[in-house]
Amino acid sequence: MIKVLKPLLAAVAVAMLVAYFFRVPLRDFADDKLTKSMFVSADTDSFSPGPVTGSLFPGLRASHNGQNITMLQSVAGSEGTAFIASRSYDWCPYCIRQIIQLQAHRGEFRDAGIGLVVMSYDPPELLRIFKAKYGITIPLLSDVDALSFKTLGILDQTYKPGEERYGIAYPGVIIVDRDGRVAGTLFLEDPTTRVSAQYVLSFAKQVLNLD
Repeated sequence: MIKVLKPLLAAVAVAMLVAYFFRVPLRDFADDKLTKSMFVSADTDSFSPGPVTGSLFPGLRASHNGQNITMLQSVAGSEGTAFIASRSYDWCPYCIRQIIQLQAHRGEFRDAGIGLVVMSYDPPELLRIFKAKYGITIPLLSDVDALSFKTLGILDQTYKPGEERYGIAYPGVIIVDRDGRVAGTLFLEDPTTRVSAQYVLSFAKQVLNLD
């Protein structure tokens, strides 16, 4: 019996080691499969939470690099800003792939004078680690007690206070002009889809009258 158990236990130990060392590549592979077709070239549905076009973008309650952020102007572009509401950089593969794509196109936004800023409900320490891991230079703001998302009218109502995912936003984009007014919004009802970075840039230029 012992002779039979020893090889079996050795095989189990080897399998556990393989699973441990390959857990990240396997997760990345699964995430790649999930997000393969997530980007769309336009906002084609009627889902439209958030502030009304023409209204003033409200104040924020957020944290960034140890600083309290209360106004978007501190991270705004010269011609306007694309404010990206995201769910989580801990467990949302769609959010991760979206910001990686936005980062790749950041220079084009900068050339157009359009700032990029992202907010999620993740704590500041998690965002710091995430930025270092993926080389993200876009400002990542951490919402404080869901107050910013509540004020903006984009707090996901699926989750209630006390639940693990309470505080996440409906993912989307709010374009803010240089006077602090909402110039347009892009929200998709399906949380597994996002408009592409190229479309966000094109839409921002259009509503900011930069074309």
